[in-house]
Amino acid sequence: MVLATLTEFGAAFGRALLKSSRDLAPIITVIALFQILVLHQPFPELLSILAGLVLVIVGLALFVVGLDIGLFPLGEILAEEFARKGSLFWLLFFAFALGAGTTVAEPALIAITREGARAAAEAGLIENIPASIDRYALGIRLTVAVSVGAAIVLGVLRILRGWPLPILIVGGYILVMLMTLFAPKEIVGLAYDLGGVTTSTVTVPLVTALGVGLARTIRGRNPLTDGFGLIALASLTPMIFVMFFGLFVS
Repeated sequence: MVLATLTEFGAAFGRALLKSSRDLAPIITVIALFQILVLHQPFPELLSILAGLVLVIVGLALFVVGLDIGLFPLGEILAEEFARKGSLFWLLFFAFALGAGTTVAEPALIAITREGARAAAEAGLIENIPASIDRYALGIRLTVAVSVGAAIVLGVLRILRGWPLPILIVGGYILVMLMTLFAPKEIVGLAYDLGGVTTSTVTVPLVTALGVGLARTIRGRNPLTDGFGLIALASLTPMIFVMFFGLFVS
């Protein structure tokens, strides 16, 4: 059993390694051509760059395999189990906890909120001391986490009730435009960027698996047409919540 599992993992890793190399080849080629033909300069620290590229390819392959054999099946299983139990409260609570918990753990979100807090301190919006910077960054991070949790709850309700996704998305972006008019200009750019970085390596796999698993379990729902769309909502709500946070802080 263990040997078969290892063999299966090895085969999957080999395929992922080949695909990662193929996917990264265009950007590596572009960088090399510009460095050699346009800048007319050799690569600085070529060995370090090559070692880094190898690590990126291996890491990306491991990440893809991990998604396929771990996170995607886990998310689908949990969604199916909650749907079968028939408890709307626990399903929505799980959806909120999953969205908020995965968002808090996003490395990109941690980095962007830290940089946003430093920029706010340099602009004089908050005290330029470590405690104020950390508190501001944590406030934005938790605000984004709550917003994604709320988005996943809304997405789950959409799947359950059959609400049309375009209406939710268009209505949400109308609210974003209105908030842009009233929010402090210093927070608007950060809010827009956070809408993108929020849905990254940790959040996307589990949230997508949740939607697909839920749509597959509920009678009358199509995993292709109903199971997707949660990520769009999760990218939308942080912009609204962070601009509200900016209004509150200011």
